[in-house]
Amino acid sequence: ATAITKSYRNTQNVRRFLIRECGDAFRFDRPFMAWLKDGVEKTMGDAADEWLRRQAEKPKAQFS
Repeated sequence: ATAITKSYRNTQNVRRFLIRECGDAFRFDRPFMAWLKDGVEKTMGDAADEWLRRQAEKPKAQFS
């Protein structure tokens, strides 16, 4: 597993990996980027899981 270190950067390779793992809807946002760089040891797989978890928690638009 690829570790996310202090020198982590949001490169095109990172974006490609996360789009592959999370789908075409993947986007970086400030809260997610802050989570990536919070100093807690994590892997790229953890990052994909966290992004998907955050998306699942977002309220769905409701149309009546």
